[in-house]
Amino acid sequence: MLQPVQSGADLIRDIDQTLSVTPTLWWLGHAGFVISFANITFYIDPCLSTPEGRERRIASPLDPALIRNADMIFTTHSHPGHLDAPSVSRILQNCGPAKVVLPKSAADDAHARGIPYNRMTTTDAGLRIEYFKDNLYGRTYAVPSAHPTVDWTGPGGHPYLGYLIRFGRWTVYHAGDCVPYPELVNRLRPYNVNVAILPIGGNNFSISEAAQLAEDIDAKWVVPMHYGTFGEDRESDFVAHMLGHRPDLRFRVFQVGEKWTVPED
Repeated sequence: MLQPVQSGADLIRDIDQTLSVTPTLWWLGHAGFVISFANITFYIDPCLSTPEGRERRIASPLDPALIRNADMIFTTHSHPGHLDAPSVSRILQNCGPAKVVLPKSAADDAHARGIPYNRMTTTDAGLRIEYFKDNLYGRTYAVPSAHPTVDWTGPGGHPYLGYLIRFGRWTVYHAGDCVPYPELVNRLRPYNVNVAILPIGGNNFSISEAAQLAEDIDAKWVVPMHYGTFGEDRESDFVAHMLGHRPDLRFRVFQVGEKWTVPED
């Protein structure tokens, strides 16, 4: 099993000691990221255990019991690789007032898997969630993801979401699981996305589709995810495509546990 480039107490210390005027990201493997801005720390789709029926190719970078710095946790949908209930429950135990943000339709499933209703903030496409801490302000908007279609149910709304996380003039888009659909570009363009985190391979974007979406929404950076952790497609094909076919589009490829601070330009 491959090992993260940074893990455990060292990774937690790095997150806690990083203060930046632009967002900083750490990849947790699969679709999981930590995004921090100054002293605000958000976790997105942290899959730190191993879902039933899967086998890890890359070791988990964190024991959820070590996490005490989560201000909010976001899950894009209820599949175990994205709503990892054992990990989320343990993080909530150690993180005081933190709540998990999730689609309305996922609430009952999350509760059945051990997450209390009073620790949830449910959302749907078009809604905004705000977070304040020490005179700092972060806000998140939800947009539908197609997995593989844009599903919707009356009381539950959209079961698959992506999140636009905004700090000041910086916007990070995390697509969850998604394929292109006709309205996606128009939904994203008004937010002036700086970093587009997009799932590559499997039942998600192809490499060329991800690059095209990033260009269409004028994203400053594109970040691939959903590769390597459980033996999915490797990042080498992504790099070759970008260098050979999209030389003007900036990208960042992570190793598990790696940190990257978004450049100010």
